[in-house]
Amino acid sequence: MPDHSSQRCFGDGDPLYERYHDREWGRPVTDESGLFERLCLEAFQAGLSWITVLRKRPRFREAFHGFDPERVARMTARDRTRLLNDVGIIRNRAKIEATVTNARATLGLRADGTDLPNLVWSFRPEEAPARVDLASLPATTPESVALSKALKSSGFRFVGPTTAYALMQACGLVNDHLSSCPVRDEVQEARTGARDPTAER
Repeated sequence: MPDHSSQRCFGDGDPLYERYHDREWGRPVTDESGLFERLCLEAFQAGLSWITVLRKRPRFREAFHGFDPERVARMTARDRTRLLNDVGIIRNRAKIEATVTNARATLGLRADGTDLPNLVWSFRPEEAPARVDLASLPATTPESVALSKALKSSGFRFVGPTTAYALMQACGLVNDHLSSCPVRDEVQEARTGARDPTAER
């Protein structure tokens, strides 16, 4: 059993951050709602620390209807104004508007005969060797640049290459746990056994 108490890539000392690192980051997310949630939260994180987003995630889920794209897409101008007064979330008008826009873009993908998981996972890169320190992790890759372009062309907002790569890291398209990380092998095993949305089309 790995010792999760030492040599984490990040999060040591904060139980919430530790749980996120150990149980979520890098493990595959292949369902539409899960990917939509993480895409939206990565957008809200831009310019802020991820732990800020994690602490607010329960309220984000309540405010955005569990990140159900159909319900978020129906949110009105009045709903969006109400969210600007909700101290439980990050009150940024452009990011709130983008969340609704991105829900509608997610539904647009369905109407075009695809879906968000298929689009995102089609940019999964080749496996890369484990890195030894956080400084060696890239902020963007050719695949994240391409994913960003594809998302933007489908109507998504706040999905630049850096946000796209953070999404890829969070959702298991890459395994950026460091070589010394106690959960790296667990994450790699989960990724190996996960269904590939692109293989079902």
